[in-house]
Amino acid sequence: MRTVVAAIPREVKDGFRYDEIPWQRFPHFYGPGEEVSVRLAALAAEDAEDDEAAEAAGRALRQLWDHLHHQGSTIAVGALAVPFLLRIAATGFPGLRADTLRLVAEIARSQHLGDGSREGLLEVTEEPSLIEGTTMCPVNWTIQAARDAITDDLHLLFPLLSDPDAEARSAAAFVLAVATGEIPYISSALHRRLAVEDDRVARVSLILAIAQLAREHQDELAPSWARDLWSDSGRSPETRIGAGLAWLCLVDDPVPGELRALLLDPGTERQADLLQQVPWLGPVDPNHGLRRCIHDMLTPDVPWNRA
Repeated sequence: MRTVVAAIPREVKDGFRYDEIPWQRFPHFYGPGEEVSVRLAALAAEDAEDDEAAEAAGRALRQLWDHLHHQGSTIAVGALAVPFLLRIAATGFPGLRADTLRLVAEIARSQHLGDGSREGLLEVTEEPSLIEGTTMCPVNWTIQAARDAITDDLHLLFPLLSDPDAEARSAAAFVLAVATGEIPYISSALHRRLAVEDDRVARVSLILAIAQLAREHQDELAPSWARDLWSDSGRSPETRIGAGLAWLCLVDDPVPGELRALLLDPGTERQADLLQQVPWLGPVDPNHGLRRCIHDMLTPDVPWNRA
């Protein structure tokens, strides 16, 4: 899959020439791979302002989620779809942009269902021994192929950090955090956006994206950056919460009393429903993502039990 995705010519991707892609070699969770190209074509409907076309595109996107990322698992044909999903996100129906970007990011990272731990929240790669059942391909190979495809198309993602829709900006950060190259440039772009971002969910997403890149690429300055944010009482609550989670994922240090107090403060609990929209948190728990992360990070030896 890594070889196949890397070999797709730019003109094939830009021209949405689905017929030149070997979909038949890679089935999806419920059927033949050729069906993926049909759904992509429906999602990329040109008349996006037409209500009927927009509704059909929405159905196609929901089907692609089922076909390519069922129950949190990555499948080989998903990597093949990534270049086209990115172009559809950049040029297609704006109302579907955020969900399309989130699908791309989920294809390109490990499963996170129920894992809000310090080790797991920002983890991208999968266990090398994990095999995807439909093709018997190592899941990490598929993830790598998807991540490389994203890196090849960074030019499509950077403009989306300034998208009018805050949800799309948040999702763009989610995708950029799994890139495999141009890391200093990506990190700088995320920092610049964070400096002007006025949406609370997007702000936390930018913080986690910066931290995820820093964690994987061993940026030694990132822990002090995150600590400066969460320890600054003059910062907004969501900035401090996001930076607190980021710092816990970047270091192995014991949890400082000041940070524990911040994360357990009733004010943080009041942020939980809003921050559920942060794309990292939904996969951890569909209803209690922030609460689950705080529990898993502060009390890792206590089983999660949320009624």
